[in-house]
Amino acid sequence: MLDLHSHTTYSDGTLTPQQLVETVAPAGIRALAISDHDTIAGWEEAIAAGDAVGVEIVPAVELSTVYNGRSLHILGFYPDRDQIEAPLRDLRDGRHQRAQEMIDRLAALGYPLTLPEFGAGIAPSRPHIASAMVAAGYVRDNQEAFARFLGDDGPVYVDYPKFSAVEGIALIRDCGGVPVWAHPYLFRGGLVDEVFPELHHAGLMGLEVHHPHQGRKQTAHLAQLCQDHDLIATSGTDYHGPAPGQPAHYLAPKAIGLDVLDRLKPARIS
Repeated sequence: MLDLHSHTTYSDGTLTPQQLVETVAPAGIRALAISDHDTIAGWEEAIAAGDAVGVEIVPAVELSTVYNGRSLHILGFYPDRDQIEAPLRDLRDGRHQRAQEMIDRLAALGYPLTLPEFGAGIAPSRPHIASAMVAAGYVRDNQEAFARFLGDDGPVYVDYPKFSAVEGIALIRDCGGVPVWAHPYLFRGGLVDEVFPELHHAGLMGLEVHHPHQGRKQTAHLAQLCQDHDLIATSGTDYHGPAPGQPAHYLAPKAIGLDVLDRLKPARIS
């Protein structure tokens, strides 16, 4: 089995790359994509951990892009590290600035916070702020933090510069990677059948067909799009690790086997 979508503490996950690999291995995962938001800093630690337990690490990134004014995520598999690092650094700089602006807005509302120092390569995100709010006693849990403050329509929400979806697809391809639309049915800026043609025309090479928050009919439709357009169908849990203080609970996907790597690897662009 394989899982082509997961997150670590380098973005908004709660497990380090090593902890993540050690969590998925007993569940039968033999290939795991480390696909943190806008950073590839977790690859090396994950690869070392994977070598120790027999898990192949698929180097990946979940790129933040925008389409119709809404966030749209593009998974990029096997991008060249040296080529993609500079544009990702620019995205992370925007994330750092955004985090500080949101902290400033919370302070103005009477909720002062101090975020921990972020190490090199870490992409700050709203869950980091939510966890800090929980620790400070301002909210019960991350869900309340988003509902009251951090959500897209919340009083402290701040956007940050992103690539357009078309630019993001081009970037991944220019860096030798394979661009795949992550969880298409979670996108809130348009219907899948309306958005897909433009992304496909831009060079999209796959769809995340299997995702825990997509239903059977949605999965079947995405699979049909892949078949009709000769695209790669991927499967991922989008696992972010357990809630703070809770034990890890990982359920492996069973829809797509390791043979999908036989399509992903040759699809890399030299």
